[in-house]
Amino acid sequence: MAVRLKDMLKREPILSSGHRMCAGCAAPTVVKLMGMALRGPTIVCEATGCLEVATTIYPFTAWKIPWIHVAFENAAAVASGVVEAINAMRDKGRYKDEQVDVIAIGGDGGTFDIGFGALSGALERGHKFVYMVYDNGAYQNTGIQRSGGTFPGQETTTSWAGKVEPGKRQRKKPLAEIVAAHKIPYVATVDPYHYRDFITKFRKALEADGPAFIHAFSPCPRGWRSDTSKSIELAKLAVETGLHPLYEVIDGKEWIMSGPSKRLKELRPVDEYFKTQGQFKHLFKPEWAEFRAWIQEEVLKDWEELKRKCGVS
Repeated sequence: MAVRLKDMLKREPILSSGHRMCAGCAAPTVVKLMGMALRGPTIVCEATGCLEVATTIYPFTAWKIPWIHVAFENAAAVASGVVEAINAMRDKGRYKDEQVDVIAIGGDGGTFDIGFGALSGALERGHKFVYMVYDNGAYQNTGIQRSGGTFPGQETTTSWAGKVEPGKRQRKKPLAEIVAAHKIPYVATVDPYHYRDFITKFRKALEADGPAFIHAFSPCPRGWRSDTSKSIELAKLAVETGLHPLYEVIDGKEWIMSGPSKRLKELRPVDEYFKTQGQFKHLFKPEWAEFRAWIQEEVLKDWEELKRKCGVS
């Protein structure tokens, strides 16, 4: 049954107030928008990470829907088991709900890296669930270490910046593209600023006939050394600079650039994004000007390639 977006926006949050996420963290907003797209009975399987630790400090929980904490590496595997358990109970007449949505959530550490094998396996098997990664660019919960989701030039506690190194040298892993290569029904990138785009895409993911994947950009003031009041603006800026473009991939074949990105006449310079965060301040020293220029060049190349795939001139 179709639901109007304005009705979704009126829904009660699935996280209660009083959770212990850091000031300015975008992850609670990401979860709030996810909750607005839900269709009915839902079970969330969440990997260890910032969101898990801060919303479920024993013996309390901020979650208002059924929620399971699982190990760092296996959120997708556990979600697969939940899906098949529900199917088995329904076959035996032991499950009352005609429909229940299963969602797995992990951070970039638990998704780009440690949990990628479980995610890939679940996608290959075709279990009907939605996996959402909230990407804050590092292992923020355990000390701000670099991950596969860390941007080049980003300083973390394991990618130091100084006179010898410019922070992380490697490119960010193109996770949404890798997932799309599994040819699953639905893949999309989202951010908390463009909330209508987010909610619409998450509902599409729930309605997909098979596994779906949502890549949510999630600013982290603590790890990024950014203003706690600017997180949602930073999400918008990441889209406008091309660091986190918004698009969808259907069945691994049809690429669609989402409105917020499609409407951009040209990208804003990545320097505008870098200047907002302490983790990039070293890039503005003379010795790293060439490296910063390389990052900009790579972003522009990726942007043109994405436009080509999406048929956007």
